[in-house]
Amino acid sequence: MSDTKKKPNVLFLLTDDQRYGTIHALGNDEISTPNLDFLVGRGMAFTNAHIPGGTASAVCMPSRAMLNSGKTLFHLEECGKNIPECDTTMGECFLGAGYHTVGIGKWHNGVASYARSFDGGADVFFGGMWDHWNVPVNDFHADGVYSREIDFTPNFTANETPVKVRAEKINAGVHSSELFADAAAEHIRSRTYDAPFFMYLSFLAPHDPRTMPEKYRSMYDPEKITLPPNFAEMPSVSFGWAAKGRDENTEAYPRRPEKVRQHIADYYAMISHLDDCIGRVLDALRERGELDDTIIVMCGDNGLAIGQHGLMGKQNVYEHSIKVPLLISGPGVPAGRTDDSPVYLLDIFPTLCDLCGIPVPASVDGKSFSCLIRGDGTAPRDSLYLAFQARIRGVIAGGYKLIEYRTENLKLTQVFDLARDPWEMNNLFDTPGYDAVTAKLREELFRLRDEWDDEKNEFGRLYWEQWRRYDDAALHGVPGPKGASMSAQVGSWGTDLKK
Repeated sequence: MSDTKKKPNVLFLLTDDQRYGTIHALGNDEISTPNLDFLVGRGMAFTNAHIPGGTASAVCMPSRAMLNSGKTLFHLEECGKNIPECDTTMGECFLGAGYHTVGIGKWHNGVASYARSFDGGADVFFGGMWDHWNVPVNDFHADGVYSREIDFTPNFTANETPVKVRAEKINAGVHSSELFADAAAEHIRSRTYDAPFFMYLSFLAPHDPRTMPEKYRSMYDPEKITLPPNFAEMPSVSFGWAAKGRDENTEAYPRRPEKVRQHIADYYAMISHLDDCIGRVLDALRERGELDDTIIVMCGDNGLAIGQHGLMGKQNVYEHSIKVPLLISGPGVPAGRTDDSPVYLLDIFPTLCDLCGIPVPASVDGKSFSCLIRGDGTAPRDSLYLAFQARIRGVIAGGYKLIEYRTENLKLTQVFDLARDPWEMNNLFDTPGYDAVTAKLREELFRLRDEWDDEKNEFGRLYWEQWRRYDDAALHGVPGPKGASMSAQVGSWGTDLKK
């Protein structure tokens, strides 16, 4: 048998707007997710997986670009609208390693990058979100040309204005989750080639509009849904940039408990329906006898607030918006384990390369965490850099989280002890005894800012100009962004920094 035939298949399951805490087996007793529970038991759950944030209101676009290119946020082109040819995509990498690569479902990062990533596919949706029952899709074209446009009136717009969409057909009345899952299952059942496959199966769910078969809606009684501890009727921070956005207007201010419970119930129903559809794909692998030969990755592209902190969307860097589920199972992955090491979704690309014996492309910025899977090394990261547009920067390190808001009308610092306050409700910034924690977090913020080339892009330049305008060097005697090292005055991460 050739080396290529010995390589495992890869099934990559990507969901849309699915935050951490939405899998039954990982602690949510109110939601039903038997197939995701199976994947949790079959492999490893990474319980501290994040995206760094985003530079676009449609956070999923840069998130998916980072995932598929392995690039960090400020190394993306046009916020991830396209992935340039100089950046090798994950599909392109596996294609070059002898895999048959298959792209099904949502692709949010340009037609050209899709075309060079896959040599097979079906029901390709080029875009961000859509009505789940009328998704405009394309058949796979080996020549990479997707030029046809059709007129379509999206039924979730208020004025029902016709728009042109890049598509060939609409499977009216077929839910997007079923459409994409059935295409994947059919490909697995009918394939005749001998090469291993890399299948990228990208769903639109549970992104709104939250519509699903009635069977799943009836599973959840809104009155029995538990509101999160950090539910608030109004935001405590002035998120003026998001207030006029589509996400925040999915529910009126003030956020009423009964309305938010309904949103959460519908969100859970979408995920349960999605879970059943994922089960169809797993069944196809079982029928072909290939389940044990397939590495399966499941993750969400970003989170969602749905009432937490008085917000509905993901245009922020609170945990509910940037922390996502990440499951990896299959050959070489220990079963039934969890790992709380900090990782990014952009680290999955090099990790899969390691697991499949493929060289990591030079263009990849991500850091492989395969050592956590094999148990032969330490976590490649001990801190995470966070950002949203030119408005927010933050860092997670040492069990703490720093969020720095800097806009023309807002200067605010938040410090949270994530171990004691996972819902981010108690800002420690002005609490006596936490000056050293804040100083150390800022030192790490500045270090990662430089490592990530933040100031070399337009968003970073604008943000740090605002920072300097506010002159935060005066706060607690902390040097500004280009200040000297604070190591001597604040020590290292550990119990000495905790109150």
